[in-house]
Amino acid sequence: MANTKSAEKRARQNAARTSRNRVYRSSARTAVKKARLAIESGDPNALELVRNAERVLARAANKGAIHQNNAARRTGRLMVMLNKSQAAA
Repeated sequence: MANTKSAEKRARQNAARTSRNRVYRSSARTAVKKARLAIESGDPNALELVRNAERVLARAANKGAIHQNNAARRTGRLMVMLNKSQAAA
């Protein structure tokens, strides 16, 4: 437990930021999962879902919920998966 007034404030700020960031992180994970499942199942809407995931990841990165490179890496991996599935089809 926090012992000083500044530590108590810091704990409150961390709790607020955590709850705010959780929304962006969970929505990003959901969007990536939907896109990945659509690619693997050969869904024709896969491109649209990948674009949505890219938008959600970029938003999470801009809000600071995830690192910019983390969003770029996840987007890149989704694009590779999508291009491989389209080339095979």
